[in-house]
Amino acid sequence: MELNILTLCYLIASVTFILGLKMLASPASARKGNLVAAFGMTVAIFATIFLYEDEGEKLHNYLWIFGGLLIGTVAGTLSAKKVKMTAMPEMVSLFNGMGGACAALISAAEFYHIYKLHEASPETPFAELATVGHYITIVAGAIIGTISYTGSIIAWGKLNGRVKDFSFKGQHIVNMIVLALVIAASVWAYQSNIGNIFLPFILIGFFAFIYGILFVLPIGGADMPVVISLLNSFTGVAAACGGFLYDNKAMLTGGILVGAAGTLLTILMCKAMNRSLTNVLIGSFGGGNKTAATGGATKAQGNYKEISLADSAMVMAYANRVMIVPGYGLAVAQAQHTCHELEKILNEKGVEVTYAIHPVAGRMPGHMNVLLAEADVSYDKLLEMEQANDEFKTADVVLILGANDVVNPAAKNDPASPIYGMPILEVEQAKTVIVNKRSMKPGYAGIENDLFFQPKTSMLFGDAKKVLQDLCAEIKSV
Repeated sequence: MELNILTLCYLIASVTFILGLKMLASPASARKGNLVAAFGMTVAIFATIFLYEDEGEKLHNYLWIFGGLLIGTVAGTLSAKKVKMTAMPEMVSLFNGMGGACAALISAAEFYHIYKLHEASPETPFAELATVGHYITIVAGAIIGTISYTGSIIAWGKLNGRVKDFSFKGQHIVNMIVLALVIAASVWAYQSNIGNIFLPFILIGFFAFIYGILFVLPIGGADMPVVISLLNSFTGVAAACGGFLYDNKAMLTGGILVGAAGTLLTILMCKAMNRSLTNVLIGSFGGGNKTAATGGATKAQGNYKEISLADSAMVMAYANRVMIVPGYGLAVAQAQHTCHELEKILNEKGVEVTYAIHPVAGRMPGHMNVLLAEADVSYDKLLEMEQANDEFKTADVVLILGANDVVNPAAKNDPASPIYGMPILEVEQAKTVIVNKRSMKPGYAGIENDLFFQPKTSMLFGDAKKVLQDLCAEIKSV
């Protein structure tokens, strides 16, 4: 009877995971979807603790279990409450890495169980203690989980500035060699009849650990949204392997959903940048890439022009339509609420305001959507790239807040630019373009922006939050 109840609990958890993921498709229902999925996970956790049996024995080490739950709950709650929107991408990477580490530890625990069986009967070959399928699942979970862990930690370090891009000649060959060593150690462990069969498994973990570091280190800043999505899918696959090992339907369903969603998101991110996944992983675009850094800076750009706050307020107050393009600079300044306030002030003056969202703006997939949703901006006002590009020609003013590479016309006009071919927001179609930046420094991809030197474009320098506050005050007085 208890087994049936446990199976029912796993079924409930699986259904809530699917419903939660579906609800995450819209900012209007995303919060509720998160809670629905969290409820299902809570049901699965406590059902496992109190109902799971192994050879007739229930779990009994409740002190360790609830101690871990308590520590994790407190740490997770405090981290989530204190995190700033600018640090959200790195927190996603960190939490994803923890998930990968857990999946790897599950595989290590299962391998240790087989190791103890071998220790009790040394004359029995390892291959007779585990089927090929069982062993492949163990090793796959260990390798993918470890790569996800170390790769996510490096991504976390890159996003918060603690780790710099690093590459060397022949690095991709070295990566392939390390990956080959991981596979060789995996085969050796299964075929081994040595007394300490745990040694090759340690080597599997070690080489996977090194590969995860080398895999992410050379990837440039502009590609980080794609890498985060890819690592997220790795964690899902590793978790699914754990579900196979323990015949846990909830873990299996959750892992498959995360793996599939991460893979689809990775494909969509690549499509948004007009690049293949191979090109992302090998091209090292952005950040420390020297080619990218010099791609647009050698041209004679001419002069840019500045615009005052008063003139900016006047132009926007008397416009019929204003489109706002948010970028990472808006997140850095924590200015999303002030931006929403500007929108409301303009609406009161009869100005239509919408937002143009580029799929890879910010440091993680959907970063701008999350940022604006936090400020209660209506989802109906968020235009995806294709729709926004159709409507820029009807805009009187486009206000760019901290976005850079995603509005750079070089992606369309300059075959020598490293971002050539990347779909962008075609803001230059509007009558007037106002760009808010702290300075004329290049964006995260490290290349000059041709837009800043066009006749329609005016630069409004300063911190986004302070500039928006002053704009609100000026427009009210117009």
